Amino acid sequence: MRRLPRHLITALGITWGAIGVQSTLVAAPTVKQALELKPVQPDVQCDNPTDAQEIAKARIEPISEPGRSGWQVFDSQGRLLRRFVDTNGDKKLDLWSYYQNGIEVYRDVDADFNEKADQYRWLGTGGSRWGKDTNEDGTIDRWHMISPEEVTAEVVAALRDQDVARFKRVLLSTSELKALGLGKERTQEMADRIQAAARDFERFSRSRALVKPSARWIHFGATRPGLLPAGTDGSSRDLLIYDNVAAIVDTDGKHGQVVIGTLVNVGEQAWRVIDLPSGEATGGFYTSIIGREGVTGNVDQGVDRQMQDLLTELEKTDQALTATSTPRDLAKLNRQRADLLEKLAKQSVSQKERETWIRQFADTVSAAYQSGDYPQGVERLRAMLSSLRTDTDSTDLIAFVTFRYQTAQYSHNLQAPNADFAKVQEQWLSDLKKFVSRFPKSADAAEAMLQLAIAQEFAGKEDEATLWYGRIAKDFPNLPVAKKAAGARRRLSSVGKTLSFQGTRSDGTTLDLTSYRGKVVLIHYWATWCEPCKEDIKVIKKVQDQLGSRGFTAIGVNLDHTKAAMTQYQQSQRMNWPQLYEPGGLESRLANELGVVTLPTMLLIDKTGRVARRNIHSGELETEVTRLQK
Repeated sequence: MRRLPRHLITALGITWGAIGVQSTLVAAPTVKQALELKPVQPDVQCDNPTDAQEIAKARIEPISEPGRSGWQVFDSQGRLLRRFVDTNGDKKLDLWSYYQNGIEVYRDVDADFNEKADQYRWLGTGGSRWGKDTNEDGTIDRWHMISPEEVTAEVVAALRDQDVARFKRVLLSTSELKALGLGKERTQEMADRIQAAARDFERFSRSRALVKPSARWIHFGATRPGLLPAGTDGSSRDLLIYDNVAAIVDTDGKHGQVVIGTLVNVGEQAWRVIDLPSGEATGGFYTSIIGREGVTGNVDQGVDRQMQDLLTELEKTDQALTATSTPRDLAKLNRQRADLLEKLAKQSVSQKERETWIRQFADTVSAAYQSGDYPQGVERLRAMLSSLRTDTDSTDLIAFVTFRYQTAQYSHNLQAPNADFAKVQEQWLSDLKKFVSRFPKSADAAEAMLQLAIAQEFAGKEDEATLWYGRIAKDFPNLPVAKKAAGARRRLSSVGKTLSFQGTRSDGTTLDLTSYRGKVVLIHYWATWCEPCKEDIKVIKKVQDQLGSRGFTAIGVNLDHTKAAMTQYQQSQRMNWPQLYEPGGLESRLANELGVVTLPTMLLIDKTGRVARRNIHSGELETEVTRLQK
């Protein structure tokens, strides 16, 4: 087990210097000391600065939240690196969190509060694994949560490292098999397969038949999962399974396939294997799937040699794109990437696979053009669109490519020398309307309608904007954008109406607007990346100081992607009015309930709880608040 350094256990877990508990005992630990604390599990990818200058620019701050205390470390850009927390008030750490690019990717947890980690969780961009360590020796005993994709990655890693214990952690156990409620014959069959897999794994992995020491997992392959209903062969419960699952691995630039076999769901978010991995399908639950074309064969089966070469080149191109920033190289690499995606589409053996590559082509080429990294992008999209046939290709695919072409064309027109912006905007709105008329049921039609609604709202044509927002909510009720559209309609018609508004404060407590009756309230939607928002905050602070005692308060609604960004800025600016935060940024519940599509957005509420202004500017704030207070 990777033991915690004793001086850090003392400095971080028992005494809390700067936050007021036994404050005369020990001062806060240094950033360097805090960064010396590492995750218990070895395969965690998190930010770990080693450069002395970067460490010198980092800072450590106390955590002071209701029922919680501890320390948190920020890098020079204000992004979280570490959080060490006492969650139960016993002055001992029980939660150690690690971050990458400001996102929590892993945590060690002491769930029984005995100063030893017994749970290990991967989070955010780090995945979804949740391991339990019953004897607290630093080794995961079982996976409480693990996705099908992560199971296949674990099997590949176990083969690569010849790690029998790692394989057995994702192998169905005897107790889990009994809990599945299968019939007697099926249970015995699976028990035999599990026993054989456990017995033969060590010998099999030593043969290096499938996975070499340099191999790495890159992709999960399977058809959709299937449900084996209760009553089949005497089973008493429904059973969710993946049959003939494969993992694609890269070995020194060459792609190959490892057949994992059948994956069985043993809990809401936990999966297990039942077979020894192999180079060919071994037999699953469904005979129709067992015999399907293209499953059996050698290690490279299912991944055509030409496809392998193209995938290898695509991966190399993507790596090169992340490593360069010169316009010439970016243009060359984006052209190369577009070529590869077109070739992959042509090599595809199924229409579904072909459409997947074409969609990726359209998405990435359009984005690269709009960012200025692929000047020929519009022409490539036009050519792709011309190659699609209305008699064979799906309407959804044609709509997908069309919308990305139109978006890139709009960007192209805006960037033209001496562009007439009014005419460009008029043409864009006309193109959007034609798209909606031609593809009214496509998912992109909802986005086109949203662009039309926003444009009309900003142009002051609120009746037209309301119609477009309403159509989105009616025609696409199951899409996330429908909530945004319904909220926008509510906001546009809110003046003179009592506003129902609740949210979660930064300290975790609930705020309800009804508790502010008798006061004039400003609701300010903002984010740290929005420079005009920061200017508004200066004005709000001034008005709060001048008129707060007469019954005025602001309520901030932060739409940053991380709570840490808000907290840091709030503290640095000494913003003494409530701040609400819920995950999701511009797509969060708080943003969608009032259809907030741009920042800053400010609503002014009178003393009776009714909306007085729904789009007030900070320059009008002092005058309007004074008027409403009278």
